[in-house]
Amino acid sequence: MRKPLNKAKMACNRPQKSPNPAKKRVVKACANGQEKIIHYGATGYGNNYSAAARKSFKARHKCSSASNKLTARYWACKDLWAGPKGSKTSCPKGRKCKKWKRKRNH
Repeated sequence: MRKPLNKAKMACNRPQKSPNPAKKRVVKACANGQEKIIHYGATGYGNNYSAAARKSFKARHKCSSASNKLTARYWACKDLWAGPKGSKTSCPKGRKCKKWKRKRNH
């Protein structure tokens, strides 16, 4: 069961764990005088498996142009897939994940 969010008590632009079981994170996004509650990150997937996976995600979601704080894309790029200092969640149990290893030439 979800715990209700109190928008008034949430700090602006501070991601936290989402009470929604289908999402990883929630943030009260504040920009240009607007406030919006944004849930992002599917719980069925891990993230930041490797540098190659981060690079692929950032290209696929155009993270370099994500500048609107009122979108889930901005927060996924900034928080979940941020890089070495971002989240390091490993692959979920029961899911086969790619191992990004360099092939050696013999």
